[in-house]
Amino acid sequence: MPEGHSVHRIARQFSVNFVGHRVAVSSPQGRFAADATRIDGHVMTDAKAVGKQMFLEFDNGLWLRVHLGLYGAWDFAGDISIDPTIASANGRMGQTNQRGTDLDPILDSPILDAAGENSLHSIGAPRRTRLRMAESEKVEAEITSFPPEPIGQVRVRLLTDTAVADLRGPTACEVLDPAQVDAVIAKLGPDPQVDDGPEAEERFVSIVRRKPTSIALLLMDQSVVSGIGNVYRAELLFRARQNPHTPGKKVPEDTVRALWRDWVHLLRIGVETGQMMTMDDLDDESYRKAMASRDDRHWVYKREGLPCRVCGTNIVMEELGGRKLYWCPVDQA
Repeated sequence: MPEGHSVHRIARQFSVNFVGHRVAVSSPQGRFAADATRIDGHVMTDAKAVGKQMFLEFDNGLWLRVHLGLYGAWDFAGDISIDPTIASANGRMGQTNQRGTDLDPILDSPILDAAGENSLHSIGAPRRTRLRMAESEKVEAEITSFPPEPIGQVRVRLLTDTAVADLRGPTACEVLDPAQVDAVIAKLGPDPQVDDGPEAEERFVSIVRRKPTSIALLLMDQSVVSGIGNVYRAELLFRARQNPHTPGKKVPEDTVRALWRDWVHLLRIGVETGQMMTMDDLDDESYRKAMASRDDRHWVYKREGLPCRVCGTNIVMEELGGRKLYWCPVDQA
């Protein structure tokens, strides 16, 4: 499932390529046809994300809400361009707090992901291309005609003169009025990309500190904190050396605050690079390896049976709340 950083990056893609443009809205699959007519032909005026949910506003006051869920993905095609707020002068992805640049520190070129998830490069300078954005980002092919034919079961197609976005497999896709949007957002926990100030931190701390639920489950509860999924959950808890089964109300307050501040830090890196990079203070060679391969990017996630990078104990994987939890039984005891 796409985690919070992916949804914020998708919202930025809409901000750059669709906001301010008149949009033809259709439902090639047919399941969204009725709602599509409510926003078809209107100008998109805003695009924003809160946690794992995205909201697209149109000039008639209506919003398109999308939750990708486990299987959803957006396919962009056309003259796709980078978000200028995080672009450097040469059109590549820009600064992160963890490292001064996303370029290979020796070769001065983009670091490619071995699995083809070249998220540092994929939303580069404007070009006629097809880009898939979900949990990861992949450039799938150059296109020879525009707009390209829909591929597969496209729930919604958003089309401007220069760009097209096709949505497939979402958990939620609906047109809402402003009051309904406010009601959805009111149920969500704080999102550091929306508000990383003291009030958001206090809200998170106060909720966690009064709950008997395990901290591992609380971090995945979108009403407690927005955007954290399975990867970030495992990595945040390891970085805090926190036992995942400890009830929230028994986690020390300074640890809860540290979890929030680390989420602010990691989410910012994820939004700016497209990678869930959770290892800090890497030398140049280790950084290149981590950006090129998910296997070298995380402390515990998907490392069950492998030795802990700190103590050497085998990482444990267990089922918790229907999801896989990865943790070190020694460093997180």
